[in-house]
Amino acid sequence: MAVERTVPTDSGTDPEQRADSAVIRDALGVGVAVGLSGFAFGVTSAGSGLSLLQTCLLSLLVFTGASQFALVGALAAGGSPFAAAAGAFFLGVRNTFYGLRLSQLLALPRAVRPFAAHWVIDETTAVTLAQPTRRAARIGFTATGLTLYVLWNLTTLLGALGAEALGDTGAWGLDAAGPAVFLALLAPMLRTTTERAVAGLAVVLGLGLLPLVPGGVPVLIAALAAPAVLFLKGRGVSRTSGVAMRVRGGRADRRGRTDLKDQKDVKDQKDLEETEKKGQER
Repeated sequence: MAVERTVPTDSGTDPEQRADSAVIRDALGVGVAVGLSGFAFGVTSAGSGLSLLQTCLLSLLVFTGASQFALVGALAAGGSPFAAAAGAFFLGVRNTFYGLRLSQLLALPRAVRPFAAHWVIDETTAVTLAQPTRRAARIGFTATGLTLYVLWNLTTLLGALGAEALGDTGAWGLDAAGPAVFLALLAPMLRTTTERAVAGLAVVLGLGLLPLVPGGVPVLIAALAAPAVLFLKGRGVSRTSGVAMRVRGGRADRRGRTDLKDQKDVKDQKDLEETEKKGQER
């Protein structure tokens, strides 16, 4: 008797496994793409005067690219360590709000949360929030965080070693690597007109104050761009609402006067008809 042999096919793959594979693929793509920019940070950090150990410790312990670039950028511009650290701190505050959202979504055990908090950054948050289920969110967060953490620290080390081998990074133009990468990371996030206005005003404030105040201070003052734009936007909305209400009020007033005029015309017409009727009866 012949024995039928079952050959597994792709159509018989568990849908959950396919979904997990898709999440991991996306997470690896984000982790690799962003993790490679650690080269630029390593070069910039070494060019700002930080040692190889200090550069690597920043990536190991801080692990938030924008804040790290802000810190070494301010130091490279001659800013005080306090001002540089303050600017980096304000940029990193956003991760706190990411953590509030991710803690509910991931629902990780208490023992794991302190370690997971170190991986709460823009990229892990974006991948996690894009997932439809808690299982997929946990996979996306873990895969993105692990890939990015390993690559970021590895490329930071290689970038710092390369900068030390090159000597003066400014002579090679590598001192512009940090701002260039920072702008490349920021540009895709500016989706609305308000966000673009905030970024534009921050650039104007930062560049305008650069020759007038100590290094690092322009970054702190540029942070005022956000409340300033939101304040002006709120006033614009209030003014627009007021104009719209006055326009609607004017239209309603005109409609009211028109209705009164129509009612008066109807009454005059009825009076005229009654007068004519009485004349005919006489």
